Amino acid sequence: MNIVCLDMEGVLVPEIWIAFAEETGIPELKRTTRDEPDYNKLMRYRLDILKEHGLGLKEIQETIGKIDPLPGAREFLDELRQTTQVIILSDTFEQFAKPLMEKLNWPTIMCNTLEVAPDGEITDFHMRVENSKLSTVKALQSIGYETIASGDSHNDLAMIQASKAGFLFRSTDAIKAEYPELPAYEEFNDLLAAIKAAL
Repeated sequence: MNIVCLDMEGVLVPEIWIAFAEETGIPELKRTTRDEPDYNKLMRYRLDILKEHGLGLKEIQETIGKIDPLPGAREFLDELRQTTQVIILSDTFEQFAKPLMEKLNWPTIMCNTLEVAPDGEITDFHMRVENSKLSTVKALQSIGYETIASGDSHNDLAMIQASKAGFLFRSTDAIKAEYPELPAYEEFNDLLAAIKAAL
């Protein structure tokens, strides 16, 4: 039994925080897990910037409403889901993901949640489990699944390395250079062919 585990941002949809940084003109918000391996540190940094600028969930959701999946992502997912089981493992939040899942034809996603004050200020965030991507892959393996994983950032490496087959997709030159043993792809057709071969 196989199950494919995919990252969301940078793989299927553009990076939400980069889009929001561009929308608000706050360049500090362009920092992502491609730049900062410590996700907790990254999120604390983001929440401090949001508070400083008086921005909350509503403004981020308005930006997300304008984001479309990457060209070819929905077709890639549709074909992959006809072939095998697929779960999106993301460090994003339920409050961000829903409109994007609708545009991707409602795949299964496992992500985290935000704590939001009545006035819309994001006051905290709650990770589903520590090292959520690796923990989820290991849990799937413990119930009899072989995993195949793909992502683009530092926080995807553990699930990629722990899987039967793992691929970088549209990753940075720095990450590709640091992990030359991981096959790296730029096009959905190539990633799909690699996953099918691994099945």
